[in-house]
Parts: sequence; structure tokens; C-alpha cells
Amino acid sequence: MSQPTTRMLTRIKAVYLFIREEGPVSTSVIADEFDITERTAQRDLNILAYNDLVKSPSRGVWSITKKKVKIS
Repeated sequence: MSQPTTRMLTRIKAVYLFIREEGPVSTSVIADEFDITERTAQRDLNILAYNDLVKSPSRGVWSITKKKVKIS
């Protein structure tokens, strides 16, 4: 895997763990926490949502789903 891909996957995993610990949290809180733009945070969240790991029941506020995840 390329360096940027590895870095992105590491960040996405960290975002998921952050939401699991702190959630529900807004997109802007995630952007601030990880020192990324809101657009980048949104892309990461879209990947997590696509994989049914997070959901946004109210616009822009994220929480994890009940899907079981094994973190390695």
C-alpha cells in the first residue's frame, strides 16, 4: 500500500475510535481534533458510513452503528 493510503486508513480508523469514545460528535469537531479540513473529515465519514460503521441521524452529527468491529 502507498504511504498516503496507509495514512488515510490509519486516520479513518482513528476517526472511528474517536466517535466511539466521544460520540455523538459533529463533523467540525472531528476536523478540529484531527487537524484536517471539514471536507476531508466528510470524506472519511462517508467511507465509514458506506461500510455501516457510523451514522448521522441528525445532519452533521455522527455516532457509531451497532455493527461489530474487530480493531487490529
